[in-house]
Amino acid sequence: MTGTLYESAHAKINLYLHVTGRRPDGYHLLDSLAVFAGAGDTLALHPGHGGAGAVSLDITGPFGAGLVADADSNLILRAARLLRAEIGGTDRLDPLHIVLDKRLPVASGIGGGSADAAAALRLLLRAWPGNVPRERLMALAVELGADVPVCIDQRAARMGGVGERLDPAPALPPCGMMLVNCGEAVSTPAVFRSRAPVFTPAATLPTAWPDVAAMVRDLSVLTNDLQDAACAVCPTIRTVLDVLEAAPGCRLARMSGSGATCFALFDSPQAAQDAQAAVERPGWWVWSGGLCP
Repeated sequence: MTGTLYESAHAKINLYLHVTGRRPDGYHLLDSLAVFAGAGDTLALHPGHGGAGAVSLDITGPFGAGLVADADSNLILRAARLLRAEIGGTDRLDPLHIVLDKRLPVASGIGGGSADAAAALRLLLRAWPGNVPRERLMALAVELGADVPVCIDQRAARMGGVGERLDPAPALPPCGMMLVNCGEAVSTPAVFRSRAPVFTPAATLPTAWPDVAAMVRDLSVLTNDLQDAACAVCPTIRTVLDVLEAAPGCRLARMSGSGATCFALFDSPQAAQDAQAAVERPGWWVWSGGLCP
């Protein structure tokens, strides 16, 4: 490999999230509409050093502190190991070096680590020879985590099962989005332990929304079934939601995933950006803009 390759890892947002059941192995079954915001991390792939097929990692960026490039726990390096084994013939593979510019909050309900892993898979497939059928690529993504499959294409999709089942999303209207993270880490297992032990049926969605008003009307009768539990674990999430709901032009405010990041929908990216100053607080991470096409 010569030169440098880049991939973006966009934030994944759950516009709603219903817990529809639980498997015998304890994993919860979900129904969710995932979209991708313009906010994201960036991965750069450079020629590396070491043996054939070796992959090393450096982490930079405002949210890189404290992250460890550990081969057993880091999703990027785990993705590299799985793909290397899938391709085989390690002696044919160049050593590579990845630099992650971490700009999304960590463990915040917007799939940052999953998006990074998916971006790493896309990068490595561009750099290493070999053909990995899509079915096998998605199987590798499932091994890495529930949010990784939807992050492979970074397109709006309906998520089902434990995240491995992807179906087409309704056609989305142009809109704006604001993301706010209060800076407090929230444990996903703690949120699931705190939620009421009830299940919500899967949503009925149209094939398309003609405008933001129609989309918000339908989303308003749906829920994030983890939101109340997350607010109990981290009360600041409720404060963030209250601030977002009061922001000028906010159409809908809700938590994404298991928290703590919350989002608000607006009529346009400009409307979201115009409202940002009213939302910003010390210690909060705030981003405003549009959805990925």
